[in-house]
Amino acid sequence: MKEQRKELQVAALCNGTAIDHIPSNVVFKVVSLLELEKLSNPITIGNNLESKKMNTKGIIKISDKFFEEEVINKIALIAPNVVLNIIKDYTVVEKKRVILPRKIKGIMKCNNPKCITNNEPMSTKFDVIDRENIELQCHYCSVKIKKDEIILK
Repeated sequence: MKEQRKELQVAALCNGTAIDHIPSNVVFKVVSLLELEKLSNPITIGNNLESKKMNTKGIIKISDKFFEEEVINKIALIAPNVVLNIIKDYTVVEKKRVILPRKIKGIMKCNNPKCITNNEPMSTKFDVIDRENIELQCHYCSVKIKKDEIILK
């Protein structure tokens, strides 16, 4: 018996970036992290979509937008197994997993209330000390922050 083809849950993209396999609970954090609200490009956001691997997932498609690797890798902070698809003429020309950068700048707060970054108008900097379990260390006060303690700005 032939398997019945289902409709696409999210419209196809001609040119742009598709961010797939986003855990449903962090889809809107990814939107915020990438500052998608500032773009005028057409954007499709799908959430709580059926997924064989994840049960439910989210997907974000941005027309005619290709991100710098440094920007897209910030997603690894909150969604480490996201798949990035670069699409040209309705064809995936590149597929890659996001990788947590060695340094994270300006997108999260230091959890130490006495840290200079919480008391002076300056950007935060963190060194990634464990990519697999996601653990960071503040560049200024050396406090260590685990994945579940991360506070995005």
